[in-house]
Amino acid sequence: MSSIRVKACAMTAAVAALFLSVPSHAETEPETTDPIVINGGELELPTVAPAPAHLEGVFDQIYSGWLFRDAATQAMQMDDFENPGMIFVDQGIDDWNTVEGKAGKSCASCHEDIESMKGVRAAMPKVNEAGDLWSMEDYINDCRTSRMQAEALEWDSDRMKNLTAAISVQSRGMPMDVAIDGPAEPYWEQGREMYYTRYGQLELACANCHEGHYGDWIRADHLSQGMTNGFPVYRLKQAALVSQHNRFRGCIRDTRGETFDMGSDEFRALELYVASRGNGLPVEGVSVRH
Repeated sequence: MSSIRVKACAMTAAVAALFLSVPSHAETEPETTDPIVINGGELELPTVAPAPAHLEGVFDQIYSGWLFRDAATQAMQMDDFENPGMIFVDQGIDDWNTVEGKAGKSCASCHEDIESMKGVRAAMPKVNEAGDLWSMEDYINDCRTSRMQAEALEWDSDRMKNLTAAISVQSRGMPMDVAIDGPAEPYWEQGREMYYTRYGQLELACANCHEGHYGDWIRADHLSQGMTNGFPVYRLKQAALVSQHNRFRGCIRDTRGETFDMGSDEFRALELYVASRGNGLPVEGVSVRH
């Protein structure tokens, strides 16, 4: 084994040891909790909220990931003309109004203006009438296949991300409020178990980073509490919109573990649990992250 590989393995072991050995709540609080002021005051989004009841003993307050970004990245999200994700919102609105499929319909044919989607993002994911937990992507594809008689979109395709971004913007500023009781409870419990399960060769759980070490440095970035109220996000690293399930896959991949598929039942359950941790934080529309 080369000396470079030996050093790399030693560094990996050291990082794993850090996260496995340091107690929970070694977090660093944000320096400020300033609101996100959009378009010079057109809208102000709170960046802190009381932790939901089911996080008692874990957090007293929950924070937007925006607080953990550098000033330049924060500024992009504060101006819709500077926010690189907004061009994809415009493309999603175009798709909303585009007639497609054998039924000769568009999304607007049934739902009219996309503003009718206000409130949808704040409640996602949720249990449908059949008792299945669905993400926004599932509802979009159900409309496409059953009403428009068009082909379903790939979960992580550009068109799907554009549509989810355009729909999300309609709820910008509304507090996240996903249901976790009743028919949603077993899915929530499944997602909670996943959140605290260690994955991969590094044996890391979501909680190791986002609960026990938020505010700390990882590589050249700060760890956030892992809230999902800003998804889909425009990620500077990828110069593209990134969906929640794509990010889940990336995190598990970084543990050097076998990941679940985007759109899988496992990731839907995890999406519900993580979303519930952010109940009370506002939908940020398209946020900008590193």
